[in-house]
This record gives sequence, C-alpha cells and structure tokens, in this order.
Amino acid sequence: MQARPTYIINGDLSQTITPLDRGLVYGDGVFRTMQTRGGMPLNWPLHYQKLVADCAAIGLVCPSAELLMHDFLQLLLEPDLNSNQLAVAKVIITRGEGERGYKTPAVTCPNRILIVSSMPFYAEVNYATGVDLHLCELRLSVQEKLAGIKHLNRLENVMARMEWRDDGVFDGLLLDQQDNVIECTMANVFARFGNQLLTPDLSRCGVSGITRERIVSLAAVLNLSVQVCQLPLKRFMQADEIILCNSLFGAFQVRTIKSSRWSQQALAKNFRDLLAHD
Repeated sequence: MQARPTYIINGDLSQTITPLDRGLVYGDGVFRTMQTRGGMPLNWPLHYQKLVADCAAIGLVCPSAELLMHDFLQLLLEPDLNSNQLAVAKVIITRGEGERGYKTPAVTCPNRILIVSSMPFYAEVNYATGVDLHLCELRLSVQEKLAGIKHLNRLENVMARMEWRDDGVFDGLLLDQQDNVIECTMANVFARFGNQLLTPDLSRCGVSGITRERIVSLAAVLNLSVQVCQLPLKRFMQADEIILCNSLFGAFQVRTIKSSRWSQQALAKNFRDLLAHD
C-alpha cells in the first residue's frame, strides 16, 4: 500500500482549501507533475518554465521559483521525504477563492499546492518488452487557446481512463475529432519511421510535457530527425517503432495497440539512458 501523500498549501502545512476555490469549482488553474529525489524536484528549471507559461496562458501570476522551492524545503522536514529515494511531486496553482459565477474576481489571490507521494510501481516487463495500449473511443475536443496547457480541467482524461479495467493495459491512446493521434491519457507519444521521429502537433489540443521536449532535443544523438506534424491513426500504426514518455517513467516502447504488435526494439531504452544522464 502506498504511503499517504504529504501536502503543503501556500507554505503552510496546516492550511486547507476553501470549497470556494476556483480550482475546485471550475478547474481554474494549472498543474505539473515531476519526480523528486531527496525531496527536491528533478529537471526543475524546465518544469517551472512550463508552469509559468501555462499560468500566463490563462491569466494567472505564477508564484516565484523561490517561493515554490521554499515549499519543497518545508516538506523536507517531514519524515522520509529527505531520503534519497524517488518520489512524485505535483504542483498546483489555482486562481484562488471567488464568488459564484464564471467571472474572475478583479483581485485574485492564487493558491499554490504541493503534493508529494510515493513513486508508482512499473512492472519490469514494461522496461523489458514494452507496454500495451487501449485505443480510446473518446475523442479530444479542439480548443486552441488551451492546447498544450496542463490545466485542471482533465475530465476528458478521466472519462477516457474509465474505458478499460484490464491491469495489463498500461495507457490509452487519444485521438482528435479527425482521428489524428494526439497523446495518451498520461503520456506523450512518438512514432519512428526509419531515421525520422514523428510526434503529434499539439497546437489544437493535448498537453505538452517536458519529457517530450527533452526527447526532441536528444533525438540527434541517436541520428534521428524530428518532425512535429499531424499524425493520422492509419499512418501512426504503420510506424517501425512507437514509444510513449512522461516525467515519471521516462520512455516505454509500445508493444500492442488492438491487434497490431511491434517487436522489441531499443529506442525506448536508448532514450531512458539519455534522459537519465541529460
């Protein structure tokens, strides 16, 4: 059983969130999920850069990096969080308390929440031979102003994740309304065709993760050129190799999607190795 997550709100271990918080009432906020080691976030500059950009996109003032780092340091005082073990941190920024109605208050006081929990368990077979994906029936809606942002309105992901109960399925592949591959419910995706690595265009929907960006920057080390493009499902399924990635597991090869199967290959492991030393 996983340990109970530890959290801190606005730098105070005893503070709570009001039910009038707009993050709770309307999903009015953003978040980022990252690994920590010894209580401190890994790849923090990239995560913070994304957090700032996402806040700006919805008109929020992001707390300073120093303030958020102070929250991490506060949690370091908690038992077991100052060990050298990996854990998961989730940083949430909401617009704060507001009155009833969608109109944003003239003056806001954003809330910042930091949650630290234990790392999820990933089976050895995921690293050895890859993972199986469910092809989701749910289609992502297009909203270009929210594209790429990790906002708190994640109901599409929740509903997509409800489509399967088989523990053998690792994640679900999400398409847009035109059957273009966009992402998985908790990961970004890449498809390799020869020496070309394709990743979906996220300018209309989807979430842009920092591991996706890191893989794009590292691809040249493996003599791969990268193209961000529309990726119809039919073409995607013809790829020589498919991988998915996020900040927690790095990269996994896709083994099956429905009746299609890919043999074990080296790309995911190569990227995991590069990510570990980048």
